[in-house]
Amino acid sequence: MTDRPRRGGVLRLYGPGSMDHVDPASSFFMLSGQIIRLFTRQLFAYPPIRGLRDWRDLTPVADVATEIPTVANGGVSADRLTYTVRLRPGVRWDTTPERAVTAPDFVRGFKRMCNPVLRSGAIHYFTSTITGMAEFCDAYTAAAGDDPTPDDLARFQNTHDISGLTAIDDQILRFRLIRPATDFIHILATAFTSPAPIEYDAYLPDSAEFRRGVRSCGPYRLTAYAHGEMLHMEPNPSWRKESDPVRCQHLDGVHVTMDRTATPQDVRRRILGGEADLSWASPVTEPYDVNPADPADNLGYAVNPYLVFNMVSPNAAGAVTKLKVRQAISFAVDKAAMIGIFDNLSAGTVMWPAHTAIPPGNYGYRDYDLYPSAGDRGDPDRARALLIDAGYGDGLTLTVVHRDMDANPEVARQLEVDLGKIGIRLRLVGLGHAEHYPLLHDPANARAGTWDIAVAAWTPDWFGDNGRAFLQPMFQTNATHGTGNYGCYSNPEVDRLISEALSCTDPDAAGAAWHQVDLRIMRDAAIVPVLVHAPTIPHLRGSRVRNAIAMPTVDRWFDLANLWLAE
Repeated sequence: MTDRPRRGGVLRLYGPGSMDHVDPASSFFMLSGQIIRLFTRQLFAYPPIRGLRDWRDLTPVADVATEIPTVANGGVSADRLTYTVRLRPGVRWDTTPERAVTAPDFVRGFKRMCNPVLRSGAIHYFTSTITGMAEFCDAYTAAAGDDPTPDDLARFQNTHDISGLTAIDDQILRFRLIRPATDFIHILATAFTSPAPIEYDAYLPDSAEFRRGVRSCGPYRLTAYAHGEMLHMEPNPSWRKESDPVRCQHLDGVHVTMDRTATPQDVRRRILGGEADLSWASPVTEPYDVNPADPADNLGYAVNPYLVFNMVSPNAAGAVTKLKVRQAISFAVDKAAMIGIFDNLSAGTVMWPAHTAIPPGNYGYRDYDLYPSAGDRGDPDRARALLIDAGYGDGLTLTVVHRDMDANPEVARQLEVDLGKIGIRLRLVGLGHAEHYPLLHDPANARAGTWDIAVAAWTPDWFGDNGRAFLQPMFQTNATHGTGNYGCYSNPEVDRLISEALSCTDPDAAGAAWHQVDLRIMRDAAIVPVLVHAPTIPHLRGSRVRNAIAMPTVDRWFDLANLWLAE
């Protein structure tokens, strides 16, 4: 009976996407999170929830930890600055021989986040929360030099400690926080916090050698990987269901075909024809006659797309580093036309024009618009006047990078039309999944003027108490390789306001503080929020797929760890 879980079959995904990184310490692309969830574990994790309607249901549960630490059970100190986490027995690496996942493995994972070769894009979640982690990261960068080897990295990690993170023994971790953090369990549920076996000391982060040597403590393990082309996973023989309350192992394998030329029509045809089971990276939806109503009224929205400005670009005499140029572009964009693009794609999600850095339904959101226009169709006259005031009355040329799939090329072409009306010519550069975000993650490309404007998207890493999940990685000063602050935006006042918001323990005060950060960022016109999307999409499923539950924490893609295939 196919409504009951069954073991068997290889799940086949097909589409144009690529993982940004296989290494969980560095990966920041939620598409990658689908796969990383299969071979890693965290102290805490999100279970799939069918019929999700309220962010309060999106709560982490104990994964490798034995329980959620609280003041009542002694896991959290009375001042809420010390967290003690105990590990459950039976979690093992797929090494030969099998080896237990230990507290020192988690410590190693946290240290690897700070590596200067490919640092975690969300490193500020941790450096602003865990005592001594910022100092550890700074010292790591200073010691590594320009071209560190795996031995150099391992030597530093194994001879230096994060003062606020201690492995008491193999089964107990202790965290000491800088300030109380009501979202700390959510932070510990991100994939960045995955444990790292000692074998990783032999590799540069996310290198080809790392990808070949990646170890698993989850239900599946990576057995083949060609970046931007394919991956294959098989069951991990070292995994046991009794030690994993979150994941299952129903499949004989997972195979992803990454075809950068695949169109949504190609993906749909393969799924309906039985050649694939699920889409990989292409929002191909179940048929519907009218746009679906939002089934998750209290769940936060994603900002998708938004335009990010390269604040260090030397191009056109540093045009996009100038506030009036950015303001001109902010007024020029026809957001209503952008909605039409996604409607034509049948994206299957509720959407409307975006005006703020924090989208609706997320902590700190307030409804305001600093760059208004009638019907959100843009105001080219006002935009043109600002461009003239900025000294570009004769126009200028800028480079826009975007993904070359789904709606993104049309978004870029619409932007070309909108900015053309005010005298800005665009050079459009389409990139595959495998190239787009790695380009943006490297500040060297920004400084070199490889791009001036990028079309990007951002979904929060968690929901509910999540003000920092947008503003901290996107806008806090961070010009290291792996950054989520793609345009190298840096404003000391914003950094100060973020610190103040993080210090708020009262929910209302925190929400107001995050709004002040948002307001300062939008006054700087650091980005142009274009659209907000509901975190729910009725993805098309092949006829074999059962128990496919969309997870907002992996950008609405299905939880592959709990579905099964009918015969």
